[in-house]
Amino acid sequence: MTIESMPMSRALNAGLRKAMEDDPRVLLMGEDIGRLGGVFRITEHLQRDFGDHRVLDTPLAESGIVGTAIGLAMAGFRPVVEIQFDGFVFPAFDQITSQLAKLTNRHEGALSMPVVIRIPYGGHIGAVEHHQESPEAYFAHTPGLRVVAPSTSNDAYWMIQEAIRSNDPVIFLEPKSRYWQKGEVELEASALPLHASRVVRRGTDVTLVGHGAMVTTLLQAAALAEAEGTSCEVVDVRSLSPVDYGPILDSVRSTGRMIYAQEAPGHTSVGSEIAATVMERAFYALEAPVLRVSGFDAPFPPAKLEGTYLPDADRILEAVDRSLAY
Repeated sequence: MTIESMPMSRALNAGLRKAMEDDPRVLLMGEDIGRLGGVFRITEHLQRDFGDHRVLDTPLAESGIVGTAIGLAMAGFRPVVEIQFDGFVFPAFDQITSQLAKLTNRHEGALSMPVVIRIPYGGHIGAVEHHQESPEAYFAHTPGLRVVAPSTSNDAYWMIQEAIRSNDPVIFLEPKSRYWQKGEVELEASALPLHASRVVRRGTDVTLVGHGAMVTTLLQAAALAEAEGTSCEVVDVRSLSPVDYGPILDSVRSTGRMIYAQEAPGHTSVGSEIAATVMERAFYALEAPVLRVSGFDAPFPPAKLEGTYLPDADRILEAVDRSLAY
């Protein structure tokens, strides 16, 4: 088996390249993704190697970009749209939620919408307003959309290919703070289906659950907890819609406790939904309420305050202590 160490940004680039090699219908669209290679260089050299008819630099008009992608999908292509920053997706919100998400149902299944919308999301990069958002709940709430978020280079490489192969629209959330975090990539075989959750660390006392960039923080908290004598199991959700509850529920039934952590605000969030579902399905196995650790219910703050706003290992460990105190 061929294994290569690479940062997530390069893994995404390699995954996009492989998808374009495998299927000539795959097109990339976005602002500055061609000659520049994207703000984060995710599409670097792809226009050079595949041509500007397959890697298209678009105007700064997110609604127009997504609308064009919808038309291309109707014509038989498989467009992959890059939204330059998370906060820039909202001008395209109507196209995504009112059109893209509903067209297959509107045509009673006769029309597929194989569109992938890549969104760099989350904090930890010290950026300005509109450049550090966590909009996942909007899209996970919308029927007709699949929503996924890789946390490792290996998942990024395989999940982007699987998303492109999907006949349904996929919101592909990329944790921008992990773009430069290296990890091993298995280049020959995908380990998991697109919508499978995964246990990434075994433990016996508390289950820690999260997605995207938060998985790294959960692993840091689990390591610190172990040094204090508490064994934490960590589950990477990977897919926010649909959610694979099997590994989550199995873990909770084993540990009796669960904490969900996310960068997004806590009110009516992905963490809220997963916490409620675990309470419903594993109630008699719980020895403490499911707890949530999240960003605050306020707009994302200026860069100097993001360390206070975003959950860190200490806030997660505080929740672990509260859970064990019941």
